[in-house]
Amino acid sequence: QEGIHMNLTSPDEFLLLSLSASPSLRIPLFLLFLFVYLVTLLGNLVMLSMIVVDPRLHSPMYLLLCNLSLVDVCFTSTTIPTLLSSLISNTRSISVLPCFTQMFCFISFGNLENNLLAVMAYDRYVAICRPLQYAMLMRNNLCIALVFISWVGAGAHALLHTFMVVTLDFSSVNIVNHFFCEISQVLSISTSDTTINKMLILTEGAASVGTPFICIISTYVKILLALFWTHSRDGRRKAFSTCSSHLTTVCLFYGTIVSVYFRPYAGSSGVGERAATVGYTLLTPMLNPFIYGLRNKAMKKAMEKMLKWKSPTEGIKH
Repeated sequence: QEGIHMNLTSPDEFLLLSLSASPSLRIPLFLLFLFVYLVTLLGNLVMLSMIVVDPRLHSPMYLLLCNLSLVDVCFTSTTIPTLLSSLISNTRSISVLPCFTQMFCFISFGNLENNLLAVMAYDRYVAICRPLQYAMLMRNNLCIALVFISWVGAGAHALLHTFMVVTLDFSSVNIVNHFFCEISQVLSISTSDTTINKMLILTEGAASVGTPFICIISTYVKILLALFWTHSRDGRRKAFSTCSSHLTTVCLFYGTIVSVYFRPYAGSSGVGERAATVGYTLLTPMLNPFIYGLRNKAMKKAMEKMLKWKSPTEGIKH
């Protein structure tokens, strides 16, 4: 595949494929994805720093945004450096331990973002439908507990699937049809019976992804019903403004997931699926800081405060 010879692999490593087989495209793609990756890191780290530094942003909503930015940095950094390396290097092998570590991180951070979006949906529901009880229902201790449960749940989910893969056997020809150690592609090259692994993905895996999604849908149904009975146009406008950023992120996140895992022939990972995975791991994390930063007045003020620089000569009367 793509000019790779079978004898380049050994029993203690996996061989990854590049996003593009065309040598003429690799440098332009490398520069493009490097630029997008740096923008993603910069945007999320700036938003994370603003929330940590500005006391006015120490509230449940911004605590969730802070975690979302941290997860986006980790999620993107799990796969994109491997992608960049594959575009400029002829050696695209990865040892077994780093491969399984990458698999664990990818599953964990992807599931964690899913969980955080569900908690953020609940936060929006309380802010719109229970505004007078918001301080009680979304107190900092509860918010921290929900975030902690999200992290632990995502880690346990990833650990289960990664452990089940570790127990499998592989032959000396371990060519993974992807630019990183994606679980379904690693399972496809195993010489062991992977029935239990696939069953876990269809049951526990589907539940871990589907449960937060169902929570998000049910939450927004309740919000829409509440807005239907609201006769105040100003109230509806504020509610839509409150939800718009989160809804945009949800649509981007689940839209890219559908493009990767629920399209026809999704199991046969070719260049098309590899490219779709780049959108899944880069598009939403890159856009999140702009979605929340540009549409949130408090974030704009925090940005202005961070960028404000006072000249040493300012204030000296001439």
